[in-house]
Amino acid sequence: MIKFLPLGGADEIGASSFYLNINGTGILLDCGIHPRKKGFDALPKFDLIDNEPLDFVFISHAHQDHIGSLPFLIQRFPHVIIYATTQTKEIAGLVLHNAANILASEKDYENQFKIYTHEEVDLLIQSIREIEYEKGIEVKGLRHFSESKIKISFHDAGHILGAAAILIEYSGYRIFYTGDFNLSNQAIMKGANLKHIKHINTLILESTYASTDSAKISSWNSELERFTRSANHILNNGGSILIPVFALGKTQEILASIYLAMKKGKLTETNIFTGGIGRDISNLYDKNRYIVRRKNPDLVLKNIPQLNLFEIDDYNYFKKNNGVVLASSGMMLVGTPSFKLLDYWLGQKSFGIFGVGYFDPQTPGFTVMSSKKGDTVKLTEFGQQKKIMCHIERFYFPSHSKREELLSIVEETRADKVILIHGDHSAKDWLGFHLLDRFFFVKVHSAEIGREIMLS
Repeated sequence: MIKFLPLGGADEIGASSFYLNINGTGILLDCGIHPRKKGFDALPKFDLIDNEPLDFVFISHAHQDHIGSLPFLIQRFPHVIIYATTQTKEIAGLVLHNAANILASEKDYENQFKIYTHEEVDLLIQSIREIEYEKGIEVKGLRHFSESKIKISFHDAGHILGAAAILIEYSGYRIFYTGDFNLSNQAIMKGANLKHIKHINTLILESTYASTDSAKISSWNSELERFTRSANHILNNGGSILIPVFALGKTQEILASIYLAMKKGKLTETNIFTGGIGRDISNLYDKNRYIVRRKNPDLVLKNIPQLNLFEIDDYNYFKKNNGVVLASSGMMLVGTPSFKLLDYWLGQKSFGIFGVGYFDPQTPGFTVMSSKKGDTVKLTEFGQQKKIMCHIERFYFPSHSKREELLSIVEETRADKVILIHGDHSAKDWLGFHLLDRFFFVKVHSAEIGREIMLS
């Protein structure tokens, strides 16, 4: 018996967590938190597995929407064994300690549950067992009802440093969980390779960009050319550019892209502003540059000249010392550095805001990126209307597969059954329709939180 139960991240991007019961062995695939929600609403629905066995957690990568609830899970299931790649384990230490600082400063959580401490994070990180790419391990839970063991292997997902897709094999049945998966090269990371992943019975497939017209998403290099043309116009007129980025992944990829464009003479030489946890994560990218698959392992991010964003307390500084500002969060969530800079930026005629990644439709970043110069926007429920004076432009530097690539994953893996996750309803609708239209032999499920699917 194999059953699948989504606890979070089924029909949106946030709190990814998917439960498998394989003949009495309980496995959790990821354990994320929702970046936009608060309190219990931000966590996966752990109560759905209170009466189920839980033996192992396999983490695909270290973005908060995939690891952020691990400390809460451990409080509830202290016996569980966690596996991740070495790089994900290293990054998780930085990300979860940073999250502990944020939680401690927020009042919303005080009366809802026990907030975890830095000591708990240290113990959690120490307990994570490392697994290498392509190296399989065998596991079996305490209540497993068969002598057959479950084989687990991690495969480079091409998304960020340490990201892995997970292959689960049991008694001839093969499950492939993509996590966040990218088949195309970025500035630093190489795209994933599916040559060893064939004859999959159930494919658990992310659908992030399935509703995005791929005509908008060209190759990384061609999008960089469009980016440099727009950036040069603003920089050469004395303006500065704000780029909201995720501290993990997008910061490093955009930093490398900007620097390499400057070195080739395609982008005006200018200041680059970074800071915070993004710099610490960049150091891990440098540390692992000869260990993981990279386009240019000789590129050292810490050697790129950068000014510390967090040392600037007067934003008028960016008028006298123009440049490119890489600030988290990528969705401009309230209270983050990119949101704090946003209010100033909107009032500057010569400045620009460049979107380079995914934006949740219910975030300030999405509101801004869906607007243009001259529009009036309201960024929060109780905020004031504000006129946009600066230039707004959206670019696509995706770390997820395009929708045609998602279809190719189904074809390459020869999947019998596909479960769609990690995307909004429009993304899953587009992907589901085209899967059924193209692969008449494939059975397609749209994951829903709390709805169990029997796999075998």
